[in-house]
Amino acid sequence: MIIRRILWMLLIVAVFSACEQANPNFQEDAGNPEYFHQSMKQLSDVIVHDIFSPPVASRIFAYSSIAGYEAALPGSSGYRSLAGQLNGLEATPQPEEGKTYCFPLAGIHAFLKVGKAFTFSEDKMEAYQEELYAALDSIHIPGDVWDRSLAYGDQVADHILAWANEDMYKETRTYPKYSISDDPARWQPTPPDYMDGIEPHWKMIRTMVLDSAQQFTPPPPTAFSMDKNSKFMEETMEVYEALKVDDQAEREERTAIAKFWDCNPYVSHHTGHVMFATKKITPGGHWIGITKIACRKANADFMKTLEAYTITSIALFDAFISCWDEKYRSNLIRPETVINRYIDEKWAPTLQTPPFPEYTSGHSVISRAAAVALTSVFGDNFSFLDTTEEEYGLPAREFNSFMEASSEAAVSRLYGGIHYRPAIEYGVAQGEKVGDLVVKNVQFRQQLSTK
Repeated sequence: MIIRRILWMLLIVAVFSACEQANPNFQEDAGNPEYFHQSMKQLSDVIVHDIFSPPVASRIFAYSSIAGYEAALPGSSGYRSLAGQLNGLEATPQPEEGKTYCFPLAGIHAFLKVGKAFTFSEDKMEAYQEELYAALDSIHIPGDVWDRSLAYGDQVADHILAWANEDMYKETRTYPKYSISDDPARWQPTPPDYMDGIEPHWKMIRTMVLDSAQQFTPPPPTAFSMDKNSKFMEETMEVYEALKVDDQAEREERTAIAKFWDCNPYVSHHTGHVMFATKKITPGGHWIGITKIACRKANADFMKTLEAYTITSIALFDAFISCWDEKYRSNLIRPETVINRYIDEKWAPTLQTPPFPEYTSGHSVISRAAAVALTSVFGDNFSFLDTTEEEYGLPAREFNSFMEASSEAAVSRLYGGIHYRPAIEYGVAQGEKVGDLVVKNVQFRQQLSTK
């Protein structure tokens, strides 16, 4: 009798434990978009820590986001694959029919695997992944579903990594450095570190939507001339005097705009014989932060969140290729060099001049492309408070639309003393063309039947 009672008690405990572990809503719980926002923030932080250049950072964001989207896709009937829509991307592996998966988990896993493969600080990514999976484990996803979902995420990630492996990135790592020209109109390394030109061969990276890096080549920059009556000298003087306006409030506002959009991943500081550096998000990283803000404000679900990150990162990726193609073709000298050499040897820009040619403005191109992409997801006149730079000690700024934010990002480079106006204006036009092409040619939603 005693043994029978013990057996009954053990059975009751077992049944109770099974009921406690069962969670019929594990799909919905795992699909909380905050899990993906946290994962993207972790990747952004690692990109900052590892000091990737802006073009390389855009590559990390793009491939990781695409992997996450494709792995989560089978769980959402209203969305379509990007295979066949992006250059060289073939059909992704499909899950087994009749099997249960947790596709949000698969998407996060694929995203993290690609992100880890592209960064140096694998330990930071792995530590984060362990913490995240411990949190997801509390959702009580069935063990077989958990294992199957991770395995599917691995399959998709491996597929995306194989695709990425063919984009010429590896090959460009072996190409020669930028060769400095004696031509006074051409870019020269700038103080304080006189760094080599970053990514002079980036135009060779395979685009995702553009037919080539040259598809939207802008008009050439203003011809270099030190004639005091020349157009080039007029543009140079505009940079020189950008913060010399009489109105103090206007000066302070221009300075605040310049610093807010600085987004220089590596700023060096020299005091006597001591040198130290500060690390920040890249320009693309800033727009990834804006994407998070927009998703949260719009209460976007898991798949719309992935859509927003993915289309934005694709636009950023192709925009950098388009911009860098022009930078090393026109190879125009920076304002800092011209002003120090011919006008005022003691002048220094508000921002540290980044190490690559001037024309066109990277911020102008990529910001407008990202703004067009985000507008396609969230609509025109989507107001938001941009808190992206608060962790770097800068106050938030408010915008009435993504396009307004991109315009401010563009003109910030004039206020910062690092770009002439044509690089900004033609850069905005260049970025808008890239963004429009991406939005037109990359479809995330299934077309509804008209029958």
